[in-house]
Amino acid sequence: MTKSVAEQVIAIIAEQALIEPEDVKRDATLEDLGIDSLGLVEAVFAIEETFDVSVPFNANAPMESDFDISDVGSIISAVEKLVATAGD
Repeated sequence: MTKSVAEQVIAIIAEQALIEPEDVKRDATLEDLGIDSLGLVEAVFAIEETFDVSVPFNANAPMESDFDISDVGSIISAVEKLVATAGD
């Protein structure tokens, strides 16, 4: 059985936060999970590699990018959109 986009994103975030995937809540911010800017960049790289997409993310200005990182649910939604349009 293949994992959903959400499950895979949560697994990546959990790995960066050094916690179990079931402890990652959709309304949690990366800060809530203890993920710093380096962890965020590593998570973005992992997402790009896992889904073969290019994340529109600028590490120097993370809040100005088109990739919503406000909470886990937003990241999942953003990745789902990238995956859906990846073949276009």
